[in-house]
Amino acid sequence: MPTPDAIPMPRALERALEGELRHIIDTKTKPPGSLGRLEALALQMGLIQRTTKPRIERPAMIVFAADHGIAKEGVSSYPQEVTAQMVANFLAGGAAINALSRSVGMTLEVVDAGVATPIPIDHGYERLSLGLGTRNFAHEPAMSRETALEGIARGAARVRHHASLGTNVIGFGEMGIANTSAAACLMSRLCGLPIDECVGRGTGLDDRGLAHKRDVLGRALALHPDESDALDALATFGGFEIAMMTGAYLAAACEGMTILVDGFIATSALLVASKIAPDVLDYCVFAHASDEAGHRRMLAHFDAAPLLQLDLRLGEGTGAALALPILRAAVAFVDEMASFESAGVSGKAD
Repeated sequence: MPTPDAIPMPRALERALEGELRHIIDTKTKPPGSLGRLEALALQMGLIQRTTKPRIERPAMIVFAADHGIAKEGVSSYPQEVTAQMVANFLAGGAAINALSRSVGMTLEVVDAGVATPIPIDHGYERLSLGLGTRNFAHEPAMSRETALEGIARGAARVRHHASLGTNVIGFGEMGIANTSAAACLMSRLCGLPIDECVGRGTGLDDRGLAHKRDVLGRALALHPDESDALDALATFGGFEIAMMTGAYLAAACEGMTILVDGFIATSALLVASKIAPDVLDYCVFAHASDEAGHRRMLAHFDAAPLLQLDLRLGEGTGAALALPILRAAVAFVDEMASFESAGVSGKAD
């Protein structure tokens, strides 16, 4: 069983190339700063890759799927069987993340992190299951601390596999009925916010369902008042897919990858990862602001400015996939734009 000492611990970005990168960016044939966020992205990717010529190589999306015992409390508008059915949809190529990954040129991998019911398709995915869904944290911790550590280790191992294949840009998606409940409780505990500020409609709860969800999660938080350490909070409220995403973030940063951060559940895993190793944030690009109520408050906690605001609330990694073309544009202008000197264009007058 992994120990806390085995958790990947990324280092802060080295800044040795920052001056040279800024000079290259500033002397392209444009007024300084006129490409806005693209310039900041190009600088970040150059620092992550430790080069003045950043590239995007084999971009990948890993979707982690798992079930949650809290679903037994009626906090979702869909039955738990939908998790396995949607995994089958991923494997058949029919989900939103399939279409979007194909459209932007991302390799897609699906991981069974702990789906509770049989998956209708028995091939084409990674079997890393930690169990048939978590326990019901309305009554007991979702998993043991040791299981959370094992989830972190398994998620990290998948990222290292993709690194060995050449991936240097990665995103993480998820599927799991009731996982917005897990994310909301993690957010409440780790950000010190009232649960009412963290809970949203998830898969489309009506007002009555939303009120019930708030009540269930409020009572669950009261049942576990002392779990404020990141690992303990993950074990108490998290999901197997959230644990694996936590490890995936940490390993991706250690491997020098640029990480595209998706929506509410994916960001809750980053919240856990950043409490363990704050330097992981140096490697992250916040892809979008989800329409799930708590996500914008979570982004505010990180002081993050997302690239996109498209009112998405699907998960699966869809927002992260949609942001990849923006990263491609950032590296393209660094690589392909002429400088004032090479183009024979006069620079700004003194």
